[in-house]
Amino acid sequence: MAQLRGGRELKKITLISALIIAVIAIGLFSFIKWNPPLVSGTISSSGDKQSVVISIGNKGFSNVKITGVLINNNEEPLVKKIQLSNPLKGFIIADDFDGEAREYGITNIEDVIIEPNTSPSSQLEKVNNGTATEDDKSYGLSIINDKEINKVIINYSYLGLSFEKNVPINH
Repeated sequence: MAQLRGGRELKKITLISALIIAVIAIGLFSFIKWNPPLVSGTISSSGDKQSVVISIGNKGFSNVKITGVLINNNEEPLVKKIQLSNPLKGFIIADDFDGEAREYGITNIEDVIIEPNTSPSSQLEKVNNGTATEDDKSYGLSIINDKEINKVIINYSYLGLSFEKNVPINH
């Protein structure tokens, strides 16, 4: 009889533990969905709006990986790259990624992981406080197209979840 009661108690503890883990997982998932980690900051463009740079960063606690970039009505841009810079240097708006643009850490998107605590607002705060250094990381999404860019759609993954961020390019 004591062994039977012990088995029921163990099942009860296991069920309660599973429910607690499920509630925590659902809560974490909901929090992340309502507070996506990829954030954008300053948006700059060329006069003809065919070259755009969007300051992006990660306000989360784990890495962000960009999985795709589209423009306007889900069109593939001609060129899309990431500029790896720092808040003291900034970004460059370029019609191509040769010459001077190379000094701004132009990198293929698939080769970049956006580290946590790199949101553009925190980078700007460091600059304003005089605490920014060349070791701080800033990320700029650079896009070049043969037509005007009105919207950028960034697809990315975070903790195994897929997200989409739409960034309107105001003219």
